[in-house]
Amino acid sequence: MISGNVHGAGFCGTMTYVCVRWGRCAGFEEGLATLANIQGRDQAFQICALGVTQTIAWASSTYLPAVLSTWMAASLGTSTTTIFAAYSCGLLVMAALGPMVGRAIDQRGGREVLCLSNGLLIAGLCLLASAEGVGLLFAAWAVMGAGMALGLYDATFAALVRQHGIHARRPITGITLLAGFASTVGWPMTSAIAAAWGWQTACLVWAALHLLLALPLNWICLPAVKQSPQKGEMSAESSPLPDGREARRVFVLLAVFGAATAFVTSAMAAHLPGLLQALGIAAGTAIAASALVGPAQVVARIVEFVAGNRFRLHPLVVARIASILHPLGGAILFGCGLAPWAGGIFALLHGAGNGLLTIAKGTLPLALFGPWGYGVRQGVLAVSQRITQAAAPFLVALILEHWGGWAAIALTGGLSGIALFALEGIRRTAKGSSTSAR
Repeated sequence: MISGNVHGAGFCGTMTYVCVRWGRCAGFEEGLATLANIQGRDQAFQICALGVTQTIAWASSTYLPAVLSTWMAASLGTSTTTIFAAYSCGLLVMAALGPMVGRAIDQRGGREVLCLSNGLLIAGLCLLASAEGVGLLFAAWAVMGAGMALGLYDATFAALVRQHGIHARRPITGITLLAGFASTVGWPMTSAIAAAWGWQTACLVWAALHLLLALPLNWICLPAVKQSPQKGEMSAESSPLPDGREARRVFVLLAVFGAATAFVTSAMAAHLPGLLQALGIAAGTAIAASALVGPAQVVARIVEFVAGNRFRLHPLVVARIASILHPLGGAILFGCGLAPWAGGIFALLHGAGNGLLTIAKGTLPLALFGPWGYGVRQGVLAVSQRITQAAAPFLVALILEHWGGWAAIALTGGLSGIALFALEGIRRTAKGSSTSAR
């Protein structure tokens, strides 16, 4: 372990100051501006660069507690429940800031917002590394939550729509494809560093990666935006839904879809190995099965990327396929009598569905409402998603403790069914609106 002096508030303040001064250095700005002129317009470069920055952002925030919670709890003299409660606090901060962040990106683009997210995540990680009690732990995750609001998928998708308009689907899919490796890269790396040098060092390594890699890439690959767009400038293609009752109904149904699927995703991320063990599957088999989620996400996104380009699949079709895979996996698990391979099938189907859901949540609002106001719309939709995401680990833990694994699968399967009903309502409303428009 690195000594407490190294992880003290002085080091945290120094790192934060360096981050702020970084963006103000004249030579740095000129160098990045030159690179942006050369490479920033290249969409392939942008996809790769944002894929890297999103991998760092997810691995150093959302995927951190699953690996470090035990070490943190032992070091701070508290329970892992408290660690996850602090993380849930960060998710609530993220939810509260979502609409404001989306509006800022709609007006000024994503470059400054995403770079600010790197600064906040650096500050939060340094605070986390210097924490010696529960109070600073919660404060650190509150700062991390602000950074997550400004720098994860919702903000990145809004930045891409602000730049590319209705044509943002391809870069959105490409970025999620690359960032799908965040857990595959992040969990082993974080675990190895923490085991060798302590969990505080792991936090500081991720802070350094934000400073030295993610921050410059976010600045380089996103264009500067000096004025708010006019509605007609965003795209020649307007929203297929006219303003009014139909649009409000679709928005509410989108919120239901997002909240239901966010609960399922969060619950499985926190409890999948334990859930499979609660069903009677051996611990080693359950862990091996759970490891299939990450590769399944990536493979599903590759399939969507290829099929989307070739067959022009509507995001609503992708969302419906994604929503049905989790309950389908649960049905197979139930029907196969807990055969050792059934847990793997469940994990593969859940992972594939989760991989597609990430894309659908970014592209479906764009297809239904068009690019105008995309950022603030995504921010509002994210509020209910973050609330259910924060509640899911705790509620499913209670269900597993009192009623067992099948009750948890029944709950998540039922919520997936609600998501499917919401998508069917969206389809019918959009179809009816299109018919009446003719």
